[in-house]
Amino acid sequence: MLGGSGQVGVGLASSLRAAGHEAVVTYYRTPVPGGVPLDITDGRAVGELTRALRPDWVLCPAALASVDHCERDPDLAWRVNVVGPLAAAAAANDQKASFVYYSSEYVFDGSEGPYGEGDPPNPLGVYGRTKLAAERGIPERAESYLVLRTTVVYGPDPQEKNFVFQVLRALRAGRRMRVPLDQVSSPTYGPDLARASVRLLELGCRGTYHVAGPEVCDRYTFARLIGETFRLDVSLLEAVPTATLGQTARRPLQGGLKTEKLEAFLPGLMRTPSQGVAALKQGLRLETGRTAGKGEDE
Repeated sequence: MLGGSGQVGVGLASSLRAAGHEAVVTYYRTPVPGGVPLDITDGRAVGELTRALRPDWVLCPAALASVDHCERDPDLAWRVNVVGPLAAAAAANDQKASFVYYSSEYVFDGSEGPYGEGDPPNPLGVYGRTKLAAERGIPERAESYLVLRTTVVYGPDPQEKNFVFQVLRALRAGRRMRVPLDQVSSPTYGPDLARASVRLLELGCRGTYHVAGPEVCDRYTFARLIGETFRLDVSLLEAVPTATLGQTARRPLQGGLKTEKLEAFLPGLMRTPSQGVAALKQGLRLETGRTAGKGEDE
């Protein structure tokens, strides 16, 4: 698996092993126990590792996922999100392995979501354009592939970067947080994304699937749900228009992903935002033995 240190990669490794599969993971900057250091933009190194391992599947959650960073450094975004994955797809194909690429709702412009797999893409910024370019290049390089589009992934995260942890940090510190009221999307519980990925591979599914939560909501509503679930002070959350945040990259506003295609294969697997946040809260308690927020009930 390429990109094993982020929340998606960590979840995938756990789900693969839980299902009885051997998982070899790579990392770039953040070491992973037992992981292999690898720069995905080094096509030769990716090819050598793939030939050495002769895997059945090559999963690629590795990405430059900060949309603002992508906007500021489009060359790096292209190398990480397009050139590296396409070389990995070709290397996987050489070993007759299936290739899995993780894409995003940012391939759409957010003018009339939620979107189905067949809706025409129209990315607003560099991040979405790189994801779409990789999506379109993979079928030319891999006979057996999955493109899995997802969005607003949250859940257990060793680096605590995702939106849920951002909200928890702000509210625990008693700090006000401005949250966009006009960004609508499909919050996706990370462990569900991982389990769905493994099951789709085991079922022999191919092509493009939307793997996301079953409900759409705006970021402010989601942030309030997080605060209320962890019994924190949601009055610190301020609903604002996206335009007031001064973000470098444009965001799709009326977004979200339709998941009927996924539901046909894996009905009921993906949790709603309230179910996912509750599961995360319980998981944090079990794993750390501590509460995750000042004022939370014991």
